[in-house]
Amino acid sequence: MNYKTFSFSIFLILASFFNGFSQVNQLEKAAQIAKEENKLIFINFSGSDWCRSCMVLKQSIIDTEEFASFANNNLIMLDIDFPKKKKNRLSKDQTQYNEKLAEKYNKEGQFPTIIILDSDLNIIAKTGYKRLSPTQYINHIKTLIKK
Repeated sequence: MNYKTFSFSIFLILASFFNGFSQVNQLEKAAQIAKEENKLIFINFSGSDWCRSCMVLKQSIIDTEEFASFANNNLIMLDIDFPKKKKNRLSKDQTQYNEKLAEKYNKEGQFPTIIILDSDLNIIAKTGYKRLSPTQYINHIKTLIKK
């Protein structure tokens, strides 16, 4: 299976998993899976259609096969997006849910912001975009979660 197929498969699995639950339960469901699989939760606060650093982080790190492999073994990925373009607007419920999470975990409103939580929803680390290779970014994340 190539990387694009793998990423799409993961997206479909997560989309179908969360589709049966209200938007309010996304983080709680991620915490449940994290607990069952002994993983951490990786929240990416992003402005996918207006934040240049968010786009670069996604393209150069998050969407790479190397990072996907690391994430698959260690993280439950949760994207909290704040698009601005009309064609990318989220539902009212999703927007409210994302704002609620931002109030709790991204009070400064900085984008991109990466928050790593344990399965009890305690903040383990906070970071953002860094001009690093996927390997370097993975090592950066590993260093943060070992502190």
